[in-house]
Amino acid sequence: MSEHHHHHDVSGKNLLITILLNVLITISQVVGGFLSGSLALLSDAMHNFSDVLALVIAWGANRLAAKPGTQSRTFGYKRAEILAALFNASVLIAVAVFLIVEAVRKFLHPEPIASTWVIGLGLLSILLNAASVLLVKEDAKESMNVRAAYLHLLTDVMTSVAVVVGGVLMYYWQLFWVDPLVSILIALYLIWASFDLVRESGAILMQFTPRGIDVEAVAEAIEKEPEIANAHHLHLWQLDDKRVFLEAHLDFREDLPLSQATEVIDRLERKLHDDFGIEHSTFQCEYGRNDNKERIAQ
Repeated sequence: MSEHHHHHDVSGKNLLITILLNVLITISQVVGGFLSGSLALLSDAMHNFSDVLALVIAWGANRLAAKPGTQSRTFGYKRAEILAALFNASVLIAVAVFLIVEAVRKFLHPEPIASTWVIGLGLLSILLNAASVLLVKEDAKESMNVRAAYLHLLTDVMTSVAVVVGGVLMYYWQLFWVDPLVSILIALYLIWASFDLVRESGAILMQFTPRGIDVEAVAEAIEKEPEIANAHHLHLWQLDDKRVFLEAHLDFREDLPLSQATEVIDRLERKLHDDFGIEHSTFQCEYGRNDNKERIAQ
């Protein structure tokens, strides 16, 4: 069975523009945050700075993952993007925890805030982040790594909206407690949005069975082949966020010639690819072997 090694490259030009836009947002919000005394604005600036790191890491990991395998690295760097996704999502959660701590401190010691800075820079952030989201939207559909960076940008649009709403409430009604409240809401959303990416990338690195694939259903599909008596010692895992791999021991009913066994394996590989999306299968063919026949080897 032929393998599909399609790899989607992140657009270098779009990514560079996105990084520059986020550097501009970060600098302007840091300056504005200190001048206005707004924690929400500084929170948004920290999030934007994490966007810059996320995009740089996403670009580097995407280029690294495209490198071919070698004798010392037979899989190449295919999991670089998964590591990058895990790192970026984890950074977002860490930033969120820090924001919550700072927001609680500001609730206890409220300070007046220059809300015009908050509104103006919040609107600027919405505009530039929306442009960034559009630039990497297509790449995010193809890669978990880029999706993590895309998530940074998308949440920034929403958090900037919250910052502007908070600024308006402070400007017209002097509700300065809204600033730390907005910061906490931003932080809670970051944790919620990042958790699934941490879980998904962590599951791939731990080589858990891919979501949506039933090991027993795979084994039963193999055993429907008339020449196969039993499938055992199954291992299903993902190399990256696209490629699913399978390893298994197969008990043949008869002592078939190698050429006939190969025909059975070819049929199996096509079936498993079409029915379960398994891209690469490795089978240990056995006959009359007295080994452990459990589905999952202990």
